[in-house]
Amino acid sequence: MTKEQLIEFISQQKTAFLASVNSEGYPVVRAMLAPRVIDGNDFYFSTNTSSSKVKQFTENSKACVYFYKRGRFKYQGATVTGTMSVCTDQETKDLIWRVGDTLFYRQGKTDPDYCVLKFTCQKAEYYCDFKIEKFEF
Repeated sequence: MTKEQLIEFISQQKTAFLASVNSEGYPVVRAMLAPRVIDGNDFYFSTNTSSSKVKQFTENSKACVYFYKRGRFKYQGATVTGTMSVCTDQETKDLIWRVGDTLFYRQGKTDPDYCVLKFTCQKAEYYCDFKIEKFEF
């Protein structure tokens, strides 16, 4: 598998499992919608500024994102580690905004409770058929 194929696999998944570290040093994992935009090593997620994960990433930018596909006879998974930035600038918010987002952010693109998490990949491991492939980004 190439890096391009790994990114293609990731882009086909509908759910991402995002891990942060809380103030007590424990990992916190949550399911999120898949990244809205993937641009090279950067994955962009939509979230609420008021969420606990935003506070966690502001205090500790280390992050991990996991993607998987479970088939009838085949299981594939990708663990990607890197850093997370909290983006509140309008240009980045505009980049991933979707019309239906007003359901979550009533004030639209400029809602102060709307921000973007920008995950920058550093390393990845892809698992399939009892084999692990490692990648550096």
